[in-house]
Amino acid sequence: MKLRYSIAAIASLLLFATSCQEENIPTQLDEIQVSTSYISLPMSGGKAELVVKAAEAWEFEKLFSVKTGEKDADGKDIYVKQPLPTWLNADKTSGGAGETTIIFTAPETLDGRNTELHIVCAGATQYINVIQGVAGVSPATCAEVIAGPDSKTYRVTGVCTRIANTNYGNWYLQDATGEIYIYGTVDATGKYNWASFGIEVGDEVTVEGPKTTYNGTVELVDASVVKVSKSLIKVASVTPEDAILPIEGGEFAVELTCKGNGVTVSIPDDAKEWLSIASIESSASAATVIFKAAANQGGDRGTTLTFNTTDGKKSYSAQTTLAQKGAILEVTVADFLAAEVGTVQYRLTGIITDLYASDKQGKSFYIQDFSDKTLVYRAEGFIEAGAKVGDIVTVVGQRGAYKDSPQMVSGTFEELKYAVSPISVADFRNLPDNTEAFYMLTGTVTQPTEDNTKWDLEKYGNFDLTDETGSVYIYGVYVGWGGKKGEFGPLGVKEGDELTIVAYKTSYKGLTEGVGYYFSHKAAE
Repeated sequence: MKLRYSIAAIASLLLFATSCQEENIPTQLDEIQVSTSYISLPMSGGKAELVVKAAEAWEFEKLFSVKTGEKDADGKDIYVKQPLPTWLNADKTSGGAGETTIIFTAPETLDGRNTELHIVCAGATQYINVIQGVAGVSPATCAEVIAGPDSKTYRVTGVCTRIANTNYGNWYLQDATGEIYIYGTVDATGKYNWASFGIEVGDEVTVEGPKTTYNGTVELVDASVVKVSKSLIKVASVTPEDAILPIEGGEFAVELTCKGNGVTVSIPDDAKEWLSIASIESSASAATVIFKAAANQGGDRGTTLTFNTTDGKKSYSAQTTLAQKGAILEVTVADFLAAEVGTVQYRLTGIITDLYASDKQGKSFYIQDFSDKTLVYRAEGFIEAGAKVGDIVTVVGQRGAYKDSPQMVSGTFEELKYAVSPISVADFRNLPDNTEAFYMLTGTVTQPTEDNTKWDLEKYGNFDLTDETGSVYIYGVYVGWGGKKGEFGPLGVKEGDELTIVAYKTSYKGLTEGVGYYFSHKAAE
């Protein structure tokens, strides 16, 4: 809930309290007149009417920023301006000269809420206050917010632990009971004005806002800042500046400013095996903490370090993150899918089977090797590489998930190993032998007729692949990129099926051959 709405609610209640004795007379403008300047809706949901008399065309001013659910090329949320807040509906938001009746409706709400609408006509503005129930805020701990219902408005006090976005003010608030995500922070005018709040990691902040749950994350959306209490301890500088250590490990220094009594350091349990404190040096208002990281034999890793102080009555904290580069683990798709979600870097090589149609940025695709298939979500460099379905590629990224569906995230398109183009059987037969040039062949599985050929669909995959231009002998099919020969049978390919393979051309004693990697097949009807 925006702070200005709480103030407006109090004013509205006072006006309603006197309405029994004194008729509410709206402001009379020459350009536009309304039947009432205050509209009241019940908490249980309902409707109310407003009559507008206008000298010319009129419309509600678009005051409210609303997320569209889409993101721009930089991954930022896209907003649009609309004339009403999301909880309020009207059957008309514009009209012409004369008299117009508008029906306002609102669904049931757990908390009172209110807003101010502006109707513009011929340069004049008429203000309408809309109130539903009694606007109030429930003070709560993070645990109570997490356990509470969505759409309810809470007032929460906690420490800022991380700042995710300074355009809209997205950050994490933590108290002794848990942590919640603040998704958008607004000032008294309802605007995103992050710099005006002066919030830093370690500050104690009180906010108000409605709760929602998005993909399991509990959020207060577009929260209003009530109070900021500055921390007595701050991270002044970090060396190295990017807080990223090399694979071989080394030292990491944090300079602190501290106005409290002493400094203590907390290292998370999962980082204690590889990270330790080398020294702490303190002066009257500053401290330097030197950490030592061991060499990293695994994937990328990192942790969050917490520095604490006290004034004797209250504790204060500040945090910084540390990351250490690790080896990139080269694995099969199946091993990648079996890994835990985290920051470890994996390298996958396989064939692009499909593009992910839901990604409007066009950076996502599916990759398949002999073991399995996975989604690679928004790999940087994919579009620039010009890769397409059928190409054999290498990507690097982290094991992620979306609604329990595994995928590679934070990925980089590392290499287009082989560009693969569709080709007819006749054109394939005319190619020069080359085990490093791959083509996509599609045809019907038929029994071979040429000399020095054999028919085998149970083990190696020896057969003719036939299309409208001719036939070519396939001398073995790998079960997928990186797989083995001799395991063709479990694929279930039968005579007459339509089979697609990625193959290179070779020959033996005058016999033209293709050696393929399984891509897909369709059973004969």
